[in-house]
Amino acid sequence: MDRAESGVELGSFLRAMRERLTPEAAGLPGTGTRRTPGLRRQEVAELAAVSIDWYIRLEQGRAVTPGAAVLDAIAAALQLNDSERSHLHLIARGSQPPPQRAQAPLSASMRAILDGMPLLPAYAMDFRGDVLSRNAAAAALFGEDFLPGVNIARLIFLDEPTRATQLDWPKVARETVGDLRLNLARNPEDPRLHDLITELRTASPDFATWWNDHTVQERHHGRKRFQHPTEGTLTLDYDTLVAPDTSAHRLFVLTPANAFTAAALRTLITARAHRLGTHPLHPAAG
Repeated sequence: MDRAESGVELGSFLRAMRERLTPEAAGLPGTGTRRTPGLRRQEVAELAAVSIDWYIRLEQGRAVTPGAAVLDAIAAALQLNDSERSHLHLIARGSQPPPQRAQAPLSASMRAILDGMPLLPAYAMDFRGDVLSRNAAAAALFGEDFLPGVNIARLIFLDEPTRATQLDWPKVARETVGDLRLNLARNPEDPRLHDLITELRTASPDFATWWNDHTVQERHHGRKRFQHPTEGTLTLDYDTLVAPDTSAHRLFVLTPANAFTAAALRTLITARAHRLGTHPLHPAAG
């Protein structure tokens, strides 16, 4: 589709979307009988906080290529769903829109997965690295202070006891920097993520150095060595699974890489279950 064709397609789509939306549904006061259905161009422009003249040119296919943020403002004004928002970006810019991260609670199914793995330490986190939930095996491995609300990047860079347990700390730390940079690109307007990165750049020279070299890396799979205070050196593989929705919640699962680590994990899990008076294969949640 050439520029002229895409302009016609864009204009037709925008008109169809605004004509289906009533002023009442858009939160505007009713103005009596209208000659045409739906919203007027001026109303869409006001809702999206853009110039009425520019919006008219956009519907007529005469405006310059709009930015992603402007298109999202129009999508919000027209109350487009995810598929319609994606279509708007494709016909206006020729590219998929940046993903929107829903601030949703952890799903019941993901919590069930966590608790259904009694022998594998696992936890769920959001795109900032904030822990949302952890299972009993993770508590047995990392300690009772490893609770929802802690941030993985803060632990790695700012908590000395945690750093001491990471025998491959430079590798783990650089992966964490790369992961945060990637998620900042996906969520550039998130103030909490900006605050976290500013805090880490200020408080950790290592983080600042690696942030400035523009490391980008997504943590999917790898191996790490963990120094446990009673069980010694444990070697663990990790896998990260991402929820197939807009929440970007991730499940981080650790599996023993050798027989020694598997036995040590069983010892830790069993000891914690005995302390809590639960069965090791059916531990108390969290």
